Amino acid sequence: MTIELARPHSPEQHHNHRDVTGGWLRPAVFGAMDGLVSNFALIAGVVGAAGAGQGAVLAGCAGLIAGACSMAAGEYTSVKSQTELMRAEIAVERRELARNPVGERAELAALYRSRGLDPELAERVAEGLSADPEQALRVHVREELGVDPDDLPSPYLAAGSSFCAFAAGALVPLAPFLFGASGLVVALVVSVLALFGFGAAVAVMTARPWWLGGLRQLALGIGAATVTFGLGHLLGVTVS
Repeated sequence: MTIELARPHSPEQHHNHRDVTGGWLRPAVFGAMDGLVSNFALIAGVVGAAGAGQGAVLAGCAGLIAGACSMAAGEYTSVKSQTELMRAEIAVERRELARNPVGERAELAALYRSRGLDPELAERVAEGLSADPEQALRVHVREELGVDPDDLPSPYLAAGSSFCAFAAGALVPLAPFLFGASGLVVALVVSVLALFGFGAAVAVMTARPWWLGGLRQLALGIGAATVTFGLGHLLGVTVS
């Protein structure tokens, strides 16, 4: 009889995390969903008012271009402002460390005591971290501001992600009309599939049930398109 001995666990147990701070996921998801839903709703409203035709194509193209530019500009401005505020607060912390290093070290020791370390160990940890001014700055910024000074969000990445994602999403309901569709049915089917598929993909990415994410996004998109189509049909606006 062969006896297998259990192998001791390796002291090095590694696992990888996905990037959650790069600043690209939120604008990409928001841009794609906004582009798909808003452009489908816009096209549905035009079709409801004047029927399919050149007006629907022009409205869809205008919605794609204007929406993508607007989303990119908005994301750039918001993320740039946020980053500038973070840098300003980091500069305040840098000046405080230079002006009062003893007080900042005591503040760090108090923080670690509040997290369960005994006073002597907390003091030693704070002293060791404060020996290097740049390391001390990183620790204080992470603990007090909740941000990583070496990994601030990029406004260019956010703007580019938002622009491309919005354009891709807005192209979905527009594509059938570019290829000669004469009604809203094809665009509706394509948009429904895209809404459900993208919602499911995002749900899988964020470790949630795929069907729940797909149905939720589908409900939101259909709701927006129904309201717009109904208003366009009731108003009967002529699009030339």
